[in-house]
Amino acid sequence: MKIYQVDAFTDKPFAGNPAGVCLLDKPADPSWMQNVAMEMNLAETAFLHPGNDGFHLRWFTPKVEIDLCGHATLAAAHVLYELGLVKPEATARFHSKSGLLTARKSGEWIELDFPATPARPIDTPPGLENALGLRALWVGQNQFDILVEVESEAGLHGLDPDCRALKSLGGRGVIVTARAVTPGYDFVSRFFAPCAGIDEDPVTGSAHCTLCPYWEAKLGKTTMIGYQASKRGGVVRVRRETNRVLLGGQAVTVLIGQLT
Repeated sequence: MKIYQVDAFTDKPFAGNPAGVCLLDKPADPSWMQNVAMEMNLAETAFLHPGNDGFHLRWFTPKVEIDLCGHATLAAAHVLYELGLVKPEATARFHSKSGLLTARKSGEWIELDFPATPARPIDTPPGLENALGLRALWVGQNQFDILVEVESEAGLHGLDPDCRALKSLGGRGVIVTARAVTPGYDFVSRFFAPCAGIDEDPVTGSAHCTLCPYWEAKLGKTTMIGYQASKRGGVVRVRRETNRVLLGGQAVTVLIGQLT
């Protein structure tokens, strides 16, 4: 049984967000998948097996199963295209807990079709600003995460949050974002998910399903480029289409192993 490690949302190895991709012949026991994800010790490991109309896809962190993951879906699509299991001109179809997700190749990029998950405004949760060490310009929340806009890109780069305090807020994680001043980008972000066992995620595709509608409303643009400013860093192209967000990214396979 082959397992792959892919760096997603980057065009070079050892950057972007690493994900495990495990190709299965049939459904596997969830406790076994959880143990494999724990052994891989990556932010997420994707497990997929063929179905009647595409592939069934599930995602696990080292601690829990999650409902939606962008970078591991990009990694899974990359492996399928690289192995020829999906033809370059064909659409990869994934059936998941978040419904049908699709991926298409566009040159060296792969574009994922994900549901938009806009955040609604909320009062600033007690302790949030202290945990971040920054003042919040705007705070919102969706079914997964808290979204926080801060004053500057420089402040976002220097952010060193108290992840134990963030964990007490509950939910999946906290997306922190700012308007970009670096040429070539529209907005920058970072993502912290201590409740899912990830203090900081290097590049988070699903977070951009929230960032895209937020910055669309502020910038008046439906197509944008986001930079996730973790230590590894990664680039996500976003395009809004009604209640969907198209996430564009590149990926590189860095490791191929065999489960014994």
